[in-house]
Amino acid sequence: MTELLTAAQMRAIEQAAIESGQVTGLELMERAGRGVVEAVFEEWPELAKAPHRAVVLCGPGNNGGDGFVVARLLKEWGWEVEVFLYGDADKLPPDAKVNYERWKGMGEVSALDREAIYDCVGDLWVDAFFGTGLTRPIPNDVWYALFRVEANIAGSNAKSVAIDIPSFLCADSGKPIGSAVNDRNHLTVTFHCLKPGHLLDCSDEFCGKVIIKDIGLEESKTTNDIEYVEIESTYSGFLTKRDGHKYAHGHALVLSGPSGKGGAARLAARGALRIGAGVVTVGCPPDAVVENASQLNAIMLAEVGEGAALKAVLADERINALCLGPGLGLKRAAELVPVALGGGGVKPRPTVLDADALSAFADNPETLFKLTSSHRSVVLTPHAGEFSRLFPDIAKRLREPPMSGPAYSKVGATREAAKRAGCVVLFKGADTVIAAPDGRCAINSAHYERAAPWLATAGSGDVLAGFITGLLARGFSPTHAAETAAWLHVECALQFGPGLIAEDLPEQLPKVFRSLEV
Repeated sequence: MTELLTAAQMRAIEQAAIESGQVTGLELMERAGRGVVEAVFEEWPELAKAPHRAVVLCGPGNNGGDGFVVARLLKEWGWEVEVFLYGDADKLPPDAKVNYERWKGMGEVSALDREAIYDCVGDLWVDAFFGTGLTRPIPNDVWYALFRVEANIAGSNAKSVAIDIPSFLCADSGKPIGSAVNDRNHLTVTFHCLKPGHLLDCSDEFCGKVIIKDIGLEESKTTNDIEYVEIESTYSGFLTKRDGHKYAHGHALVLSGPSGKGGAARLAARGALRIGAGVVTVGCPPDAVVENASQLNAIMLAEVGEGAALKAVLADERINALCLGPGLGLKRAAELVPVALGGGGVKPRPTVLDADALSAFADNPETLFKLTSSHRSVVLTPHAGEFSRLFPDIAKRLREPPMSGPAYSKVGATREAAKRAGCVVLFKGADTVIAAPDGRCAINSAHYERAAPWLATAGSGDVLAGFITGLLARGFSPTHAAETAAWLHVECALQFGPGLIAEDLPEQLPKVFRSLEV
């Protein structure tokens, strides 16, 4: 897991470092500018081999100061550099003003002008307008300048780089504040660590490739608890323990719908089995037993018609994880979910609620939340539509176009949902967010080099529910199970590649585990 920092937290860490005497603001700005130039030359070595032309667009804050450093360093490298400033040079922050004056000793600074920008030619365009400091819609002149950057590099070999984050994006949410610009950078260079806005919403479309440069800050101590999901070695012990029998590795029960509706549950069950549950049982109505028996071998079957039958099956205390929802049917889900979550004296088990188990409570989500809050070891796995049905007010706020920053983000929405539901919520998407009721939150990003658009296929969410259930059966906490399953889900998709269908996902796990040396 890698920590993510909001814009405010990043500023606080920088300020604390300056106040402690660890570093000066000028030193941080110099390191940031050098980091940008290093990243450019690392990404495009041909630009380091001979002088080229750059256009650096500076804003009225410290992001603009970073831009002046970049301009000076490129000039020292022998480049021709044009610099434009939006705002009043006399009102620049002190450190940015120093770097403005340093650049003025080497070249001109032009006021941001539409006609001048229109005629500019550059091999490299640098967006140093606002970065993480954006809190309101960008001014029209800046919008036009970024529009011209996109137009000028279209069809050419010119490159564009944004310092920290493209200047119209909110660093906390990944959303454009005000009107978006069709400004797709080739490269974004940020400092110390990623920000949530690099991983949320459609930020990858605008950031291009994101490179993190170290500027010498110490590890931060924050209370934000937002992390970027990366695989942890801690899970491997659960999956490789050699002692015990199959039931010692967990027994997962996946409830299925009627005949003709069992495919989703079979996908979830296969996922639970492949990820390491020792035993997996599909509980289906009597009319679906033959159908499921004809398609399942290693997965066991149990007749589960109504709630009383589920209660009888759960008398087997070896069953230690449940999955309800995939293909279950709304009426069946409304009856079985309360039983599974401890109704009628049933011993509650860690439970995944997906698909129909969520939509069944769309008219009265508070009924579900009373159950999940008292149970606690529950993971809800909604996609955007299901999230809107369970949390309509939160979803509405999330959909509203932001006009100021920091904007309400998917992180904020998922945290609020988890607190309301009293359990872990995994809000699916390319920017999957997992939140616990205590505020702990993680982003599992399928952006940039981990982009796997072919995951948008029928049944892939059912497999994810099965992955989480299997890890719960192995003894993972709900949060850890959700985070690990989400990461492995993307890895399986990347392992297979385009052409993926849901049935392929569980079958990639052995290859993924071998690559991790599990």
